[in-house]
Amino acid sequence: MTPNFSIKHSRYIVHEVPAIVAMAVYGQDREEWVAQAISSIRQQTYTDFLYVIVIDGEIPQSMYDLIMQHGADDERLVIVQGTVNRGLSSCMNFAIDWSLSLKPQYFFRMDADDVSEVNRLEKQINYLDKHLHVSILGTGLVEINEQNQKVGARVMPQTNRQIKRLLPRRCTINHPTVCIRYNVFTDGYRYNDSLRNTQDYFLWIELASKGYIFCNLKDKLLRFRRVNDFYKRRGLIKSLNEFRARIRAMCELRRLTPYNLFYACFVLGLRMMPSGIIKMAYKLDRHILEKIVKH
Repeated sequence: MTPNFSIKHSRYIVHEVPAIVAMAVYGQDREEWVAQAISSIRQQTYTDFLYVIVIDGEIPQSMYDLIMQHGADDERLVIVQGTVNRGLSSCMNFAIDWSLSLKPQYFFRMDADDVSEVNRLEKQINYLDKHLHVSILGTGLVEINEQNQKVGARVMPQTNRQIKRLLPRRCTINHPTVCIRYNVFTDGYRYNDSLRNTQDYFLWIELASKGYIFCNLKDKLLRFRRVNDFYKRRGLIKSLNEFRARIRAMCELRRLTPYNLFYACFVLGLRMMPSGIIKMAYKLDRHILEKIVKH
C-alpha cells in the first residue's frame, strides 16, 4: 500500500464488486456540499458498488466526523486518509490500484461539490452493458450555483468520432460524470501524478490515441457546482497545461491544423483576460457546443 495513504474505515464484506465510485475530499471543500455529494451516491438506484472516499491531506474535524458517520451508516463506504495533499491524480490512482483485487468492471468519478442524479450509475452501467466496445462514457450535466439553483447546462458530443475530432480544441468529456471500464487500468493506464490539474484531459488524449472508444450520453446525470469565482479560477499554470494538452492532442491524433493551432493560442490569450470577458466567452462557447452536438 502507498505509504501516503491509509485505510481509516472499511466494513465491506464482498470479495468482488462490479463498480467503484471514487471521490477526493480537500480541506477547502464546503462541508454541506460534501454531505450532498456523498448522499447522492448512497441513494443511487444501482446499489452494487464500493464508494472510495480519499481524504487528501488535512481537513476540518467536523468534515472528518461527517465522512466517518456516513461510513458508519453504510458498509459500502471505504474511507482513505492521505498524510499530505497529493492532488486528484494521486487520489484516483490509489483508488484504482487498491480496488483492482476486487475485480470491478466500472470506475466512476465523483467530485465533492457535485451531486449525482439518483439513476446516474444505473443508466451508465446499462449503456455500457449494451455497448461493449465503449470504454469511456461521460454524460451531460446541469450547472448549479452555491444555492443549488440551475445556472446552465453542458452536453458534450456523443459519438467517438465527434469526441476525438474536437479533442484538440476542447476536453470533450465532462470529467465528474465519467465511467471508465477497468480494462483501461488493467492495460496499464493511469492519471498523470505529476499534474495538479488537466489530468483528465491528458488521460483522454492518451486513451484516444491508443484507440479506446469514447461516448457521451445526452442525459444530464450530474449537477455540477459552478461557484461565483468560476471564471477567475484558471491560473497561469492551468492555462499553460490546457495549451500543452491541446498541442499534444493535435500531434497524437494527427490533427495539427492551422485552425486548431489558432484556437489553442486564442484560448491561452483569452485565459489572461478580465473575468467579464472570460464569462462572455464561456457563454459563447456553450452556445457553439450546443450547435455542434445538435448537428
